[in-house]
Amino acid sequence: MVAVVPKPTLQTVFELLFQAYGPQNWWPGDSPFEIMVGAVLTQNTSWTNVEKAIGNLKQARLLTPQKIIASHHKSLATHLKPSGYFNIKTKRLKSFCQWLLNQGGEMALARRETEKLRIELLSVHGIGPETADDILLYALDRPVFVIDAYTRRIFQRLGLIGGDEPYEQLRKMFEQGLGTDIALFNEYHALIVLHGKDICRKQPRCEQCCLQSFCSVSAA
Repeated sequence: MVAVVPKPTLQTVFELLFQAYGPQNWWPGDSPFEIMVGAVLTQNTSWTNVEKAIGNLKQARLLTPQKIIASHHKSLATHLKPSGYFNIKTKRLKSFCQWLLNQGGEMALARRETEKLRIELLSVHGIGPETADDILLYALDRPVFVIDAYTRRIFQRLGLIGGDEPYEQLRKMFEQGLGTDIALFNEYHALIVLHGKDICRKQPRCEQCCLQSFCSVSAA
């Protein structure tokens, strides 16, 4: 007889993760612009590698949109090398910085309505939905929920999603299910990333999982 695994609510998952790991104080960064740069660079790499690249920019005193745009491609790419795909990311970071200045800078973005700003971010070369939402949530304090590969994996195993839903469908599911709470969205996504990296891997460490009682993988 196959065991029936109960399905938790989104709030229950958050509470269990928070009890297990505590506050994460995300996103690491000394300024909104640094957070934006990190969001662009973290595509397809680990945060450890992003920190090295941002450290290079700080050491070279290049961590402003103006200086990044003025930098020679090859020189900037050398600083970004730890983040991987550095030639591609150099182009993307320059494009983002040019867009940011064209919009009037961070203060101008703060006055934009969230959905309109999100559409504008998605028009920038190399900025997809996850990166746009990282910027909106962590740098600009907007109530958008970030969906990533860890979210799909964890919540599919919990039986709450199929795993192949469109990004926008999942984003709206979380936002509608949790209400408009920037602090909650911030903490929740950070906890998902930590849990996905350390416990709910492709080969999961179920014996250490705080969500084990709800998980179809651990029950199999």
